Amino acid sequence: MDSFIGIRFKKETAKRFQEFSRTHFKSHTEALETMLDFFFYNEISPKEKLGPTGRTIEAKLLKRINAVIAIMRDVEKTQTKPTVAMIQSLFEIEEPKKKPLMVEKKYAEEQPKVSLPAGEAGFQEKQNHHNEH
Repeated sequence: MDSFIGIRFKKETAKRFQEFSRTHFKSHTEALETMLDFFFYNEISPKEKLGPTGRTIEAKLLKRINAVIAIMRDVEKTQTKPTVAMIQSLFEIEEPKKKPLMVEKKYAEEQPKVSLPAGEAGFQEKQNHHNEH
């Protein structure tokens, strides 16, 4: 059987330790050993601050996540959706509407094309379509 030793603490500190110990451990010895092991294993001093707490880390993460969500929504609204709409419009095949072509009267009747042999330049006399007799 292990032997015990008495250590003096201020009354308020002893009460705090007893409450903590009863809440988390089976005995005061186990509580103190676990605390000492924690500091030894993690190579930290009980006097140093460990940095931000879980709550402050969570709050910062939530802010960043919300910022990322806002960025993604903006990209979707300003880039993704318009791009998808443009691509879809390229692949949509609509039946062409059958309406008569508007053609200027002078081009309505096709004129015969006369080409000169290569290297020769000249003018073609205007052909008169009326019979001259």
